[in-house]
Amino acid sequence: FCGECLQPCLQVPSPLCPLCRVPFDPKKVEKASSVEKQLASYKAPCRGCSKKVTLAKMRSHVSSCAKVQEQMANCPKFVPVVPTSQPIPSNIPNRSTFVCPYCGARNLDQQELVKHCMENHRNDPNKVVCPVCSAMPWGDPSYKSANFLQHLLHRHNIPFALQDYNIDEEAALQAALALSLSEN
Repeated sequence: FCGECLQPCLQVPSPLCPLCRVPFDPKKVEKASSVEKQLASYKAPCRGCSKKVTLAKMRSHVSSCAKVQEQMANCPKFVPVVPTSQPIPSNIPNRSTFVCPYCGARNLDQQELVKHCMENHRNDPNKVVCPVCSAMPWGDPSYKSANFLQHLLHRHNIPFALQDYNIDEEAALQAALALSLSEN
């Protein structure tokens, strides 16, 4: 993990791994210099402008790349339909918009939820249930994340156009990694 992602985990009395949630000793955290060297030496094309950028600088480049911003602006957003007299089916879970578990703000899509929580609840220490995960068939609506903001950033910060709701989170992550490797 990068220092920025690991730092919030180190600021609690009983630190938990941001990935597997297992307790760890902060004194035994080591810098992964071999990984840093790889990230600084491997280059990949930006998905917007195709400029080759080192992996260490890719996140920063993508966040400021005009072509990526243009692509994101052209992504379809959830828009409520015209009011209807037909009842909304109650047996179909809503996996398009979510409610903020901190303040109850409604109708946030996955990316808006991440942005909202980072802007408004960055320092909230409360343990909360992830509304995205709890909407999934494999989700546990009673599980409270020890570090919800890190969970959001690691698991829900990337928009997925296609999601197979019949597989669990780990299988979905493995499928996304396999797809990513096959595209490069």
